[in-house]
Amino acid sequence: MSHWSLRGRWYIPATPQRLDPSFKSLVGLLFIQTTVTHSMSNSLPLARDIDGKAIAARVLEEVRTDVAGLASQGVLPALAVLLVGDDPASHVYVRNKLQRAEEVGIRSLEYRLPESTGQAELLQLIAELNTDPAVNGILVQLPLPAHIEEQAVIQAIDPIKDVDGFHRENVGGLVQGAEVLTPCTPSGCMRLLQETCGDLSGLHAVVIGRSNIVGKPMATLLLQAHCSVSVVHSRSVDAAALCRLADIVVAAVGRPQLIDASWLKPGAVVIDVGINRIETETGSRLVGDVDYASARTIAAAITPVPGGVGPMTIAYLLKNTVIATRLQRA
Repeated sequence: MSHWSLRGRWYIPATPQRLDPSFKSLVGLLFIQTTVTHSMSNSLPLARDIDGKAIAARVLEEVRTDVAGLASQGVLPALAVLLVGDDPASHVYVRNKLQRAEEVGIRSLEYRLPESTGQAELLQLIAELNTDPAVNGILVQLPLPAHIEEQAVIQAIDPIKDVDGFHRENVGGLVQGAEVLTPCTPSGCMRLLQETCGDLSGLHAVVIGRSNIVGKPMATLLLQAHCSVSVVHSRSVDAAALCRLADIVVAAVGRPQLIDASWLKPGAVVIDVGINRIETETGSRLVGDVDYASARTIAAAITPVPGGVGPMTIAYLLKNTVIATRLQRA
């Protein structure tokens, strides 16, 4: 009986299962689904945690070195952060971003605007920052108040200063493989995968969720890393079955603990982008889109929530600020 290894674990090939023809366009290639008995799955070691804090610290050290190099040339990267309204979570996120910016030597400019700020007033401020040569990156903290159109604000930012990577020129450039500013969370997820798995070529990745902020750019970056990529979403038929084909699962759907061990094949690497607050008998706590306790009984590696993807998002925001500074000087 033949065996093969996936990330250091040995499995017995299962009988090939033919996919329904309606799935072929989504999956792209026919994969053999691996199955194990209950006793085998129980014998697997628990997945190791992917330490996002430690990897983010390395990214921030890289940024600090890059900022020092620019400073030696008389250039000080500057990031403008715009916060509209009094959303408590947004205030926490902005405070963390500004603190990390200071730690790596990036000058930060904070604009706290009242909830009543009109769209025209916000767009005027963005226009002024676009033309200010001393400002290299512009970030508008989302969500915005209901009376402000989010897309109008995103598209008003100069693409070369759009450190969130949400402008349509950056999105299109990413698909074409151009050197552009890439969304921070997917970039951070790719770094986690590369440090965990090494070369990703040929691996099958499933992205759960198709948002413009995470799902779509994540799928594009995985394709650029030569993965075979499937995207599952709310209209996918038997999403769990598709996920069980994956070597890599990236969950970004915003539904607490949706993905459990039954969605995973043994030895999968799981990146949990979700961050959801739930109420329990002992109070509220943060959980991901993945049921961590269940998934780690079958996965090879998994990001915890918190402490996994979150720190990487801020690290890559600052990395994008350095990239933006260099692009503006090119």
